[in-house]
Parts: sequence; C-alpha cells; structure tokens
Amino acid sequence: MIQLLPQTRTPRFEVRFAETEAEILATQQLRYRIFAGELGAQIDGGDAGIDADQYDGHCRHLMVRDADSGEIVACTRILTDAAAERAGGFYSESEFDLEMIRALPGRVMEIGRTCVAAEHRSGAVIATLWQGIAETITREGYDYLFGCASIGLEDGGAAAHSILETLRGKYMTAASQRVRPYYPLPLADRRPEGAVRMPPLLKAYVSLGAKACGEAYWDRDFNCADVFMLLNVSDLNPRYARHFLGKGRSEAREAVALA
Repeated sequence: MIQLLPQTRTPRFEVRFAETEAEILATQQLRYRIFAGELGAQIDGGDAGIDADQYDGHCRHLMVRDADSGEIVACTRILTDAAAERAGGFYSESEFDLEMIRALPGRVMEIGRTCVAAEHRSGAVIATLWQGIAETITREGYDYLFGCASIGLEDGGAAAHSILETLRGKYMTAASQRVRPYYPLPLADRRPEGAVRMPPLLKAYVSLGAKACGEAYWDRDFNCADVFMLLNVSDLNPRYARHFLGKGRSEAREAVALA
C-alpha cells in the first residue's frame, strides 16, 4: 500500500528583488499605470508608459509576483544610505528638509514609489511586500526605515486632513524628530463625508510602529498629501516583529489583514 505524503501549499505571492532590466521595467510600468493612469499624476511616461527618475538607477527594486500568473502586482524601491550618497541624496529630500534624518545614529534606508495593483490591495499582497522589506532590514542591519505614505486629494483634502488629525493625536514623533515639508498641505474647506479610512500603506506603517514626522507635503503633480513616516527598528511593534521577523509569511499576512 502506497501512503501519500501531505502536500504543502505553495504561496500564491512571492517577493524578491528585480534581477534583470526587464523586471525593473515591469515595476516602472506598474508604477505608471497606478500613478498616472489611476491617480492622474502628471508623468511623462514616454512610449513605453513608465515612471522613472534619476534615483531608480541607485535603488534596488523589490517586487511581489503572482505565482499563478507571473504578473508583478506590487513593488517598492529601496535606497540605502550608501546609495543615497552616490545619488546625491534621498528622494524624500525633494519634498522635506531631512536634516533630522542625517543626524540619526545608525544605518538608514528609504522606501519609495510603493504601489499595489488595484485588484490586489489586500492584506496578503501588502504583507508579502513588507516581509521582503523586513528581511532586508534584518539581513543588512538597518536601524531606521523611512518613506512617504500618500493620501489622495480627490475630495479636495477633507479626508487627508481627517487622517492627519488622527496621526497628530496618536502617531506623531517627538518634536526632535520632525521634518519640514517644503509645500505644506493647504487647509480643506470642508469636512469629509462619512467614515475615513487610512490608505493601506499608511495603515501598515502605523501598525508596525512607525510615526509621522510632522505635517504633510502637498504633491501637486501626484494630487496627494505625502506623510513622512519613520520607523525605528528597535521600536517595531512586538506583535508585528514576531510575525514579520520571526515567522512565516502566512502569519505575517494574517497580522496585516487583522490590523
């Protein structure tokens, strides 16, 4: 009698760094489809329909792929402190005065241009992306992670100001760890209609223990408010540290989905 061994389920989503020019191009095309096509950002994508800038060549591009279809469904790019020196600075320096970041002790890295395909904005995909980020932090010994989380301004900024009010009350850094936006978000002329929910990326940041470093930048090209978020790795929420840094992706996915 033949005894069949139990089958292990292969994860649907996999995360890794882009290894070829074609894979980097695919992440840039995903960025363009979301930022320009969906959000209306003013981007000259050329004939190939890509979102690219002078920082891309200095970044490592982390991507989440659907193992069933092979499609890239989420991506972010990582700019380390060493790479930023070669690039002439961090991307966020185009929006904020980052003097505070340069004074932090230890190693820092920036994530940016983070996006997830509309049909995959679930806990599973976002958790898989953060798993890759967390593995990079621990493997390479970074002390701080920072980046911008965007809030859309389709309603004129009412929802953004409501979210910023929540951040000021619960998730703001100490005064010594603030950054200054070069173009602060202007006041909205009305209150939001109905309940307001944090965008998935911003929600993931605060769930992990990151804090907002002051007022938002008004990104007129992307029609959004950018909130500068800082995560001190030593302050990582213990619940999420256990899931992201010590256990498997299935548990990390559950942690984000329940956040």
